Amino acid sequence: MDIKIYWLLAFVGLYWSYCIFWGIKGALTSKTSEDYFVAGRSIGTWVFVLAATATSFSGWTFVGHPGKILTDGLPYAFASFYALTIPLTGVLFLRRQWVLGRVYNYVTPGEMYSDYYGGNSIRILTVLVAFLFSVPYLGIQLRASGALFDVLTDGLISTNLGMILLSTVVVIYVASGGLRSVAYVDCAQAVLLAVGIIILGVITLKWIGGWELFTQGIGVLVKNDLVVGNRLTADGFSNRVAMPGPIQLVSSGSNAIGGVWTGMMCMTYMFALMGIQSSPAFSMWAYANKTSEPFRWQQVIASSVVIGIILFSFTIIQGMGADVLVLNGVFDTISDSTLVPNLIDLMSESAPWLVGLLAVCALAAMQSTGSAYMSTFSAMITRDIYKNFYDEDVTENKQKFIGRIFVIVVALAALLVAIFSTDALVMLGGLAVAYGFQMYPALFGNLYYKRISKTGVTLGLIAGLIAVTFTDKMASLFSLPWGAYPLTIHSAGWGIFFNIIFTGIGSYFFPDSIERKKIKEKRHAFLSEVAGVPKEKKKLIPLAYGMVLVWFLFGFGPFAVIGNTFFSDPSDPSSWAPFNLPSIWVWQIVFLLFGIFVMWFLAFYMGFSQPISAEKLEKSHKKYF
Repeated sequence: MDIKIYWLLAFVGLYWSYCIFWGIKGALTSKTSEDYFVAGRSIGTWVFVLAATATSFSGWTFVGHPGKILTDGLPYAFASFYALTIPLTGVLFLRRQWVLGRVYNYVTPGEMYSDYYGGNSIRILTVLVAFLFSVPYLGIQLRASGALFDVLTDGLISTNLGMILLSTVVVIYVASGGLRSVAYVDCAQAVLLAVGIIILGVITLKWIGGWELFTQGIGVLVKNDLVVGNRLTADGFSNRVAMPGPIQLVSSGSNAIGGVWTGMMCMTYMFALMGIQSSPAFSMWAYANKTSEPFRWQQVIASSVVIGIILFSFTIIQGMGADVLVLNGVFDTISDSTLVPNLIDLMSESAPWLVGLLAVCALAAMQSTGSAYMSTFSAMITRDIYKNFYDEDVTENKQKFIGRIFVIVVALAALLVAIFSTDALVMLGGLAVAYGFQMYPALFGNLYYKRISKTGVTLGLIAGLIAVTFTDKMASLFSLPWGAYPLTIHSAGWGIFFNIIFTGIGSYFFPDSIERKKIKEKRHAFLSEVAGVPKEKKKLIPLAYGMVLVWFLFGFGPFAVIGNTFFSDPSDPSSWAPFNLPSIWVWQIVFLLFGIFVMWFLAFYMGFSQPISAEKLEKSHKKYF
């Protein structure tokens, strides 16, 4: 057996031992259902900073993201802005949800929505969204981990066996210790994810021969595209280094000239990924925090600065450098799914220990998101379905037992889908985050805007879920004439469009009762006092939202096409500057820096994520309740 396999098994064994240790420790400290489901509301600052970062950026960031840059070029690299747009959702919603969790002792978002809007329809829909998010998302992570085992062990551990091994370990520590165990394991996973991406970028540059040969290689590939005539946009540029337009009026995104990643597609894809922190699982992360102190540090420093810089450098180096490695004869051929495993395997002879370490980094990335969704979904089933509909007086121990059972159930469901239905898994996985984004109107109404009614938010959510389903890759199953991503607009964009329309119509024609309106007015007055923008800065709110709009439209939206030629000619590598970078990459870096400023301005300066003292919370609570 190859020595790299011994190193791989050793590192994986150590990592899984760490996971199981925290599972056992979490089980010993989880005395009540609140301990088990929301970590006793005691998660500390840096635990949340690392855990929420790990949950936000999954194995897709580690494996799939550089693979898509390989196949779709720098236009897809605009997706790296999700390092900022994902926590932007947190800036808007997390602190206010933490306040409500403290005041009302919510454990699940279903409890929060049902208490605010009234009735059980929104509670059931929230659980449905959690299920639609959790199973395919977890299934994708399991399949990717199995494929990684298969490649790195030269088939000794098959894809299916790798999936079973990973799911077993995840079930053990999540079912044992609940969200507390997930949080502490995620701390290590966040570090491993970031370190692994950096190392793989360095490996790519090393095997190419350095930065100069890397940029020269991209230039050669671009010139080859122009000669062969493939991969060209409507303007005649190679789509490796140029966005194919602001939008394309095609029936299906698959028919777009130069690729699907137009400005509108990139921007609405960001909508989908914003669904990660508007998903029901992240509401529970908010409830689990001891204080509101960590939110701004996770949103601005850990996510926007650290992950943002990593994605716009090292993942692009991996994705763009892979074809250069093929050009240089290092690889015979390479695909998006084999990119990262093959980069890891390059170190098999010179540093077999590094193969083991990078394998653990990849596994940690794949495991980080799935574990959180398993834990939070089991809580929602236990509290929102079993406790709410069948046994209101269910004991603490029985709640923990039911929660553990459903951790196993959701893991089995994801595993079965991953093993027996790979094509459906790919389609469902694309839907998951777009479904999560459909919670935006419900959250916005609950936390900011009192005129959204129960009927309106229910109709809107149903319409949004249906629109997402019929405009994503699932459209092919129904042979719909518009196909996937019509007009090069992501399904999340279509979903929120219909969601908002039906939410507005439903709220206008079916308003809440007078009693319900009074309840909502009191909650909004309370939230405004305890978690609103400071009075002296309210005049800057239009400026803040204006900067966000400019950032979305120009940074990675329809006007980002200006970046194709703003700094240099994409078809003339000799004009690329600075650092021999094509114009579009420089544009991305400029708007990364602007986006970091916008996130700081919102979270720190405007106070959207400003910590709330216990004294202020208690004083306002006594005033209104």
